[in-house]
Amino acid sequence: MTGFGSARFRVDAWNFELEMRSVNHRHFDARIRLPRLLASLEPAVRERLQGRFARGKVDLTIVVPEGASPSQKVEIDLEAAREYLAAGRALAEGEGVEGALDTASLLALPGVSRFVEPTLAGEELLAPTLAAVDTALEALIAMRTAEGAALARDMQARLARVLELGGEIEARAGLVQDAAKERLRKRARQLEAETGLLDEARLHQEIAIAADKMDITEEIVRLRSHVDQFRDLMESGGPGAPVGRQLEFLLQELGRETNTIGSKGADAPIAHFVVEMKSELERLREQVLNVE
Repeated sequence: MTGFGSARFRVDAWNFELEMRSVNHRHFDARIRLPRLLASLEPAVRERLQGRFARGKVDLTIVVPEGASPSQKVEIDLEAAREYLAAGRALAEGEGVEGALDTASLLALPGVSRFVEPTLAGEELLAPTLAAVDTALEALIAMRTAEGAALARDMQARLARVLELGGEIEARAGLVQDAAKERLRKRARQLEAETGLLDEARLHQEIAIAADKMDITEEIVRLRSHVDQFRDLMESGGPGAPVGRQLEFLLQELGRETNTIGSKGADAPIAHFVVEMKSELERLREQVLNVE
């Protein structure tokens, strides 16, 4: 499911901005972008995300806004400066070289001065960074929860339609079975009229075989059971309790039962009901891909 969360935090003279987004994905995939100062914290941030998501693609970015970091400082190597001064004096005294090193010239010499960025130790950054991640997570999960509630309503409506279609198929199947039995009896009477023979035992056997081939009672019972399990899982799911993969498995089982019903139906109205049921199951499958 989709979601967005953000947070800001400050450590010493540093300011940071965090943004987190999630979109649908069959598996868990986290892309984390951190400034160099926080690079060592990526494993801890990733672990935090893995503890809250079972599936979905999550993008987390932390930046230091322009002007939100302390300015660079000049660092002077006094030992190197003294070496340059001593060398200059030696040249003046021993070789008669004229002139002296002034401050600007001395600072420009290699190794004497450099600009350095202020840094912070990892232990100073870990706690505030993870706290900001948690803040953004709560906002993102709240958005996903609201989307999940709408998703659940849609899936409940489709499950209700699947059960309704199952009832219509079950009622129609009984009529189809009775019609098949009557056709066999008529055929037997025609043969009797033509030949004077009637094998009652064979007739009953043929009727029993035909009825068994067209009996969908077990499939309807399993279909209703799978729908009940699907609904129970939807009720039990939530943050930290992923059910998406289990729902996918149940949809596979619902699809198998529907295919079996279709193969046994041998009737145009039942075929129409089966097509509609498959359509509802396909829409459910698309929705389940959004469920963690």
